[in-house]
Amino acid sequence: MPRTKKRSGRGGQQGNVQPFSEDDASIETLSHCSSLSERTSAAEEAGETEEMAQEDFQYKLKVYIDSTVDKSAKTRQGALDGLKTAMATKILYEFISERRMTITDSIERSLKKGKGVEQCAAASLACLLCIQLGSGIESEEVFKTLKPVFKTILNDGAANIQARQADVYATMESFESLFTHSYVRDDGSRPSVNPQTTQLHTNALLSWALLLTICTGSHIRVIAQKHLPKLPRLLENDDVNMRIAAGETIALLFELIRDVDPEFDYDGWEPLCEKLNALATDCTKHRAKTDKRKQRSVFRDVLKAVEEGDFQSETIRFGTERMVIDSWVRKRTYDAFREFVGSGMNYHLQANEFIRDVFELGPPMLIDSAALKAMKSSRLERHLYNAAAFKARTKARNKVRDKRVDVGEF
Repeated sequence: MPRTKKRSGRGGQQGNVQPFSEDDASIETLSHCSSLSERTSAAEEAGETEEMAQEDFQYKLKVYIDSTVDKSAKTRQGALDGLKTAMATKILYEFISERRMTITDSIERSLKKGKGVEQCAAASLACLLCIQLGSGIESEEVFKTLKPVFKTILNDGAANIQARQADVYATMESFESLFTHSYVRDDGSRPSVNPQTTQLHTNALLSWALLLTICTGSHIRVIAQKHLPKLPRLLENDDVNMRIAAGETIALLFELIRDVDPEFDYDGWEPLCEKLNALATDCTKHRAKTDKRKQRSVFRDVLKAVEEGDFQSETIRFGTERMVIDSWVRKRTYDAFREFVGSGMNYHLQANEFIRDVFELGPPMLIDSAALKAMKSSRLERHLYNAAAFKARTKARNKVRDKRVDVGEF
């Protein structure tokens, strides 16, 4: 039998298709407007939430600033540490510039009246404050205000050793007056220095090397003539960090003097290379294995720098950008910034105009979230890349590793 039944509409009755009426259009428009208003409302709520979070953050900073003059040393210490963490992880130029004098006064007060740990925190905060303010007049005024206090603490032999160690940021003459006390004497005897003082001398040497990177050519010539015959004496120090600092400073000084005078000739070149080679293959049993591994890795690069003028370049990736550390000057500068901002270094490389200017990275890049997401590689691509990099790194290390020396340690 032929089919005579047709599909019925709701309720089993034949449904007629009605034309699109003005009422339907108004309902559709209302629905669209409703969804649009919901999205707008959500965006406004997100903006308000972000604004409230920013206000809460600034309120905490204000509390920290007020607490730096509290009677309790513990409260002052906590406030200084809170400000340090904030400045190391965020760009706060506008907020800080409005309160620059207040923060500077608090730092000066802690340096003058605080004890060792508080003075150490205040000195670190002073460095972070200058990093936030950049290379303009504001940071210069902060430095001029605090410089006399730093020099007083540096030259005060009775001052707390932690405070003296943290405040090694004044002048090259002050630094020299510190680390030269660790030189081996002309008669071959070594000065008796405790571990805390050795650490102070190490930081003084690294700070002196940082200032060395911005010296004029004529000044570098004078420094090379004065210190190159003496710096190798620090390579005999019992402290591994002092030996490494001395080696990196020697490599830095050779790089700078060769830029000034490509025909530079050092009389003690052969004995120096022999000493560097001994440290690069050190297997002395009384030294810790971790110290020897660290030392050998550094002194292989130092030996290349002195013998061949070569540098083992390193690539730093941050966000969608990358920066190549291709010289000892650049490495010393990068290490100095990283010492203070710590894990926030990549963020400052992306957003801090002062640090970007120092490394000649140009103005900060503005990339929206969609473009950033499109640039990201997939999980599989990252896995394959890391596997290939690990394999290449292992092969490279096996080539330069002295297996005979490693076996001889056990």
